[in-house]
Amino acid sequence: MNKFYKRFVLLISLVLIISGVVIYSTVDINTLKNLGEFKWWSIALAIFAVGLGLFFDGSRLMHLVKISNESITLYEAVQVIFGNYFLALHAGVPTGKAAVLVIVRTLLSIFFLACCMPLILLHDKGIVPGISNEVLMAITLAAFFGILFIVWGARRGFLDYFVIWLTRKFSNQKGRKIIAFYRDTKSAISLLLKSPRAMLLVFFESGLNLLCIYAIVPCLLLGLGVYDADWYSVMGRMIFLNMLLYFMPTPGGSGVAEGGFVLLFSNTVPAGTVGIIAVCWRLIAEYIPFLIGLYYTLTVFGRDFLNRQLTE
Repeated sequence: MNKFYKRFVLLISLVLIISGVVIYSTVDINTLKNLGEFKWWSIALAIFAVGLGLFFDGSRLMHLVKISNESITLYEAVQVIFGNYFLALHAGVPTGKAAVLVIVRTLLSIFFLACCMPLILLHDKGIVPGISNEVLMAITLAAFFGILFIVWGARRGFLDYFVIWLTRKFSNQKGRKIIAFYRDTKSAISLLLKSPRAMLLVFFESGLNLLCIYAIVPCLLLGLGVYDADWYSVMGRMIFLNMLLYFMPTPGGSGVAEGGFVLLFSNTVPAGTVGIIAVCWRLIAEYIPFLIGLYYTLTVFGRDFLNRQLTE
């Protein structure tokens, strides 16, 4: 079995184990009763929310590509989105620009979530048990200004010296990867500042994309008959959780996402169903799009391409 299939089987096994543990540890005597009242139309509503989110993601990509003086069709944008953006090479975008677009996309998403965090923390007083909102606010503000400092430092060149010093602590191969990533990040920052009006549109599209994806959970809660929830807090906690997932070392935040969901929503979701809702959320938002992306990758590039990517 080659390296790709080994990693694929390992990932699927990890997802299945985590999902099983989460569901097993959260079911109780009320589970079957609450699930028996589940309205299946909420699944269609959740899938519609994902589809709408993908539309904004595709629109964002097309505007980003236009800013970088390239072009891409809507169908190619769909392929790129499902292929997690490295398929931009197939869409006619040079490899270097494709890497920059990935970084711009990530920076804008994180920046949008960081802007939302103060509004969430001012509304939801007990978002994380044992940690005060004042501490979370301080961490959020530190991260926000840290992002601004990195942008300013990279733009002015002050971070160049730090990156050069850092690369000397690693092997030549890792050092080259760090330099390449930093170079792409600087290019991404330049692209962000190149067309502020166009980038503002991309920023709002990033927000709409994320909010549509997070709306999966309210859709599923409606299916369980939860109509009187504090939807502001529900969406706020989804934003808080997904902000954390950007910095988690596990593949796609697996384990952290499900565990964090159980922690944040155990008092909102009907008894015995919080683990099931957590797994359904991940399935609709992450795992199904991942499998569709895998299909596109194999269809467009074939298995040899994946094997080359894993050995490089």
